[in-house]
Amino acid sequence: MSEPSDRPRPHGADELRPRPHGADELRPRPHGADELRPRPQYGEYATPEEQRARIKQPDQSRLLEAGRDPDALNGAVPADSPSLATKTPPAGPAAGPIPRGRLVDRVATIALLVYGLVNVVTSIPSMIDYQSYVTTVLGLVGIDGELADPTAGRPWGIAAALILAIGWLLTAYLSWRSLARGRVTWWIPLLSGFVFTFVTGVLLMVPIVSDTTLWNAILDSAR
Repeated sequence: MSEPSDRPRPHGADELRPRPHGADELRPRPHGADELRPRPQYGEYATPEEQRARIKQPDQSRLLEAGRDPDALNGAVPADSPSLATKTPPAGPAAGPIPRGRLVDRVATIALLVYGLVNVVTSIPSMIDYQSYVTTVLGLVGIDGELADPTAGRPWGIAAALILAIGWLLTAYLSWRSLARGRVTWWIPLLSGFVFTFVTGVLLMVPIVSDTTLWNAILDSAR
C-alpha cells in the first residue's frame, strides 16, 4: 500500500473535488453566519422546525379557497360530507350592452303597447255609451238615424269594452315574457291589436245588423 503523500496540494484543489450530496447542510455553519443574512422586511425567518411543521400542516386559507374542509384532514368531518363539496357561486346575468337589434325591438314593442293602451282608454267610454257610438258611426257614413231599441246595444258595448281591456292586458303580459326571454316581440302587440280590434268591431256591429231598417239604410248609402 502507498503511504499518503506529504506533498503540498495545488491552490484550489479542494474546490475542484466533488462533494457528497448534503455536505453543505452537514457542515457546521460559522458563528455569526445568521447575522450576515439580510433581515426580512416583515417578520422573521422561520426556523427549520417551523418549516417542517408548516409542510405537515397546510395553510387552511388555501384549503378553503380550493373548496376543501380543513377539519376533514384531522378526521373531524367525514370525507364524503356534503360540506366538502366545491361550492360554485351562482352565475348572475351577463352584464353588457344590449345589441342594437334587441334595443330596436324593445322600443318598438313598448311604443305599440303604449299606443294600444291609449286606444283602449279612449274607446271604452264610447263603447259603454253604445247609443253615442252608433251616432258616431252613422255620422261617418252620412246617415241620420238611430237604433229602434237604443237599450239593446248596451250589453254588446260593455262586452266589447271588456274584451278590449282584457286583450290589452294579455298582450302586455305576453310581450313582457317574450322580452324577458330575449325574443323578438314587436309582432305580439301588433298582431294582438288587429285581432282584438276585429273581435270588438264584430260585437259592436251585432246590434246595428240586427236592426233591419238601420242596416238597409247603411247598405243603400254604400251603393
